[in-house]
Amino acid sequence: MDPAGGCAGANQPCETARVILEQGRGPGLLAETGQQWRCVSDQVMGGVSRGQVQRARIDGESALHLTGTVSLENNGGFLQMALALSAPGEVLDASGYHGLELRVRGNGARYNLHLRSADMTAVWQSWRISFETCSEWRDLTLPFAQFTPHRTDLPVNPARLTRLGLVAIGQVMQVDLALSRLALVADQNLRSQNLRS
Repeated sequence: MDPAGGCAGANQPCETARVILEQGRGPGLLAETGQQWRCVSDQVMGGVSRGQVQRARIDGESALHLTGTVSLENNGGFLQMALALSAPGEVLDASGYHGLELRVRGNGARYNLHLRSADMTAVWQSWRISFETCSEWRDLTLPFAQFTPHRTDLPVNPARLTRLGLVAIGQVMQVDLALSRLALVADQNLRSQNLRS
């Protein structure tokens, strides 16, 4: 998938400064990518964490809202809202972009953003970055260069992305995370805000 509809590929500049992947409108759980957001928990591997993702209006903004509880029982420990970034069998080439922009609101907890590539062979592999939330809406920029590999030797490469997840993971916690905008950004001067990788 070419997110810019004609944007240059790897090693060439992209003329589109920003491509919206999600802006809180729907309908339903449909993103601007044409794919559906899904709520995924550790129940797929025997855990007992539970939650839901739905459209809601939060502090005046239309958003996706992930709520629930993360439990470490039965070797579990995660809850996420996940989005396929392309149609099955295809990839999103984001090599002409420098990172992601998010507009988020939360409960003061730390959350992760995970990216998966078509080159990853195990479900636990990803490139990850963490970010802090607060009870007010805030805009964050997440440069691809600040993502770190998790249980993979693959270097971070946004040229063959397949999936993105906003994740509560690794600790017992109440989950309350809202997302009103998600975009690829080509700004050469991206600055990270309140990030912990």
